[in-house]
Amino acid sequence: MPSTLIASAEPDEIPGLREKSAGAFRTIGEVAEALDVPQHVLRFWETRFGQIRPMKRAGGRRYYRPDDVDLVAGIRHLLHVRRYTIKGAQRVIKENGVRYVQAVGRGEVVAAPPLVQDLEGGHEAGVDALQSYDLATAPLPAIDQAALEDTLSELRACRALLDAVRLPPE
Repeated sequence: MPSTLIASAEPDEIPGLREKSAGAFRTIGEVAEALDVPQHVLRFWETRFGQIRPMKRAGGRRYYRPDDVDLVAGIRHLLHVRRYTIKGAQRVIKENGVRYVQAVGRGEVVAAPPLVQDLEGGHEAGVDALQSYDLATAPLPAIDQAALEDTLSELRACRALLDAVRLPPE
């Protein structure tokens, strides 16, 4: 008889199926499912990124605070989407801070594409990934765009000078 009640109940009425509040702690299973990352990967990341510090209760059960979830989401983005190596993602945290990576995890900031040495798969994959970088999906700030255009103009001038040196005058 109780199973009939549960089967006919609305999802909001079944305990445990309601969404948690934004400030609620999450278990490792909930974080793993939300980010589509296996639990063992989250545990591994804890060993590589000292900034990931979920609360641990009796028996070692992990509870992730909202900031922890944002940080793990940012690291996931750097590693799985931007294809950074672990060392490269560590460098991003060191240079830009935890809050920056948390903002990446929340989607508030677009992480720059990694340098070739920070790309997963080494140099060859790095070159391919850099060639496929699409400005339409990750536009540069106007100041960066202007700096790139200036640099491109200087490179074109250098090329013209080199061409003039290589070709004998007529």
